[in-house]
Amino acid sequence: MNRTRNILLPSIAAAAAMLLPAPAPAADYHHVHLTTSNATEAIGWYSRYLDCEPLADRDDGVECGGAQVVFDSRPTLGSSQRTGIDHISFSYPDLTAKMGELEAVGVRGSGVRLQRFQDGSTLRDVPGLFKHGFIFDPWGTRIELVEDSATLGFHHIHLSAADPAATLAWYQERFGGESARLRGRIDGLRLGDVWLLAMQADGEPAATAGRSIDHIAFAVPEMDAAAGDLRSSGVAFLSEPAVPDGGRTGARRAFVGGPDNVSLALVEEGFAGVDAEFDAPVDITTELQPYTVPRTPWGAPDFQGVWTGDAAHGIPLQRPEDLAEVEVLTSEQAAARRERGTLGSIWGYESEWRDTTLGYVRSAPSRQVAMVVDPPDGRLPARTPEGERLLAAARAARRPIAEGPEDLSSWVRCITRSLVPTPGVYNNGLQIVQGPNHVALQREMIHETRVVPTDDSPHVGDAITSWLGDARGRWEGDTLVVEIRNFNGRAPYQGSSDALTLTERYTRTGPDTLEYRFTIDDPKVWTRPWTGMFTFVRDETQYELVEYACHEGNYGMTNILSGARARDAEESGAGR
Repeated sequence: MNRTRNILLPSIAAAAAMLLPAPAPAADYHHVHLTTSNATEAIGWYSRYLDCEPLADRDDGVECGGAQVVFDSRPTLGSSQRTGIDHISFSYPDLTAKMGELEAVGVRGSGVRLQRFQDGSTLRDVPGLFKHGFIFDPWGTRIELVEDSATLGFHHIHLSAADPAATLAWYQERFGGESARLRGRIDGLRLGDVWLLAMQADGEPAATAGRSIDHIAFAVPEMDAAAGDLRSSGVAFLSEPAVPDGGRTGARRAFVGGPDNVSLALVEEGFAGVDAEFDAPVDITTELQPYTVPRTPWGAPDFQGVWTGDAAHGIPLQRPEDLAEVEVLTSEQAAARRERGTLGSIWGYESEWRDTTLGYVRSAPSRQVAMVVDPPDGRLPARTPEGERLLAAARAARRPIAEGPEDLSSWVRCITRSLVPTPGVYNNGLQIVQGPNHVALQREMIHETRVVPTDDSPHVGDAITSWLGDARGRWEGDTLVVEIRNFNGRAPYQGSSDALTLTERYTRTGPDTLEYRFTIDDPKVWTRPWTGMFTFVRDETQYELVEYACHEGNYGMTNILSGARARDAEESGAGR
């Protein structure tokens, strides 16, 4: 099995001989392993929301009230919910305040998704037990928050079992622990300060391997003896005892199968996780090599195919002030930025809906610092007085409650997402089809197709305007230059007006890279033109365009407007 890093919890009980015939001695519970797309962002999330602290001597983990948590950077196969390890738990002295703090964060950005009970509440007070509620981290780990003053911090691991009593007995017979009842209500095992609980599964639990909670582990003082005892009791080994590749110490580790499809690890004393090396995808968007562009049968540069902007997702439009002197990011910085961008888009979606989830695509995140390449400082030029006036007017016109469809964005209304195809979390495809006198550019998002004449035909008259403007193309060497005018100004880009001229430049820079530059020239809004750039990538083995039916906007329109009218009625009644 391909195992990498682990979430390490320090010794909870005194080290003792384990895996001996019953009665078993107290177990040395060692760690629980979580899988996240990016360890750097996971460290930030658990530090920010669960009161953990980054480890002082490592860059892949946190300490949560005495418990160390180290993250594995690889894609997950899904949430922990309904697997053999349904959730982990943390305890706080004032759960009402804690849950209110997390609810205020919301799900935008690297946020917190709360699981609501059937009555819509996020918190439930169980008489004789404690208050509790559930949240999810951005990578699918289900986390129960409880108010148990007897055990603050990391509280318990909750198994999902076909036979909870038999499952707890299995763990106690092989790993020890003290049978106890949590608050006299819930049967479990007490492993030092951590509880191991089990609940009735609805059907057979899914396997934990590869999910957001991958496995739990127990430390053994002597691996060979412990392994022999487990084999004699019929436990199947998933991997034999060995020092893992990249192990930080010489301690060995093995994996065994537990009840209900739970993966379990055995580790020797002194085990400290691994420094795993991954086959990272190659960044083909930053360091370009000489390339001869192929030609169509009629002699034009051949751009045909399906391209995607996924590699550029997360690049900010303007250069961040703290990166003023940085030429390119490191691979680690680029991966962390990509993860922030992915989580900041549509966080509540599961990872399989996010085209930009780390590890799901072959192209590495671009190390480009910012999209703006002119002005050279990577910042937008100053606005004109009219540009400032238009910006202030647009802000003043925003309505907290929609009066009608016109108050909603063109994206919500399924008209257009943006004049510039800057990448989002998904649907970043661009398909190009060419003919002798035309180039068709179809964007996956809102299925827009721009047909660009390349036969020197003139623009339409200024009196004819449209949402996407009027485009005319020409070839400058190996570059397709598309000039677009006659916008109606109703789908502005960064506050542009109907005076905008958008010039796009497409240049094939490698077998699988297509550079896209866009110049914004709007003298009504900015004191000078400015240019941005990013690179599309082609991977015919993995990416294809899918239909963008925009049903969320279609259904959302009715719900948004009906909700706004209900709010109007409520406020009107409150005013009487």
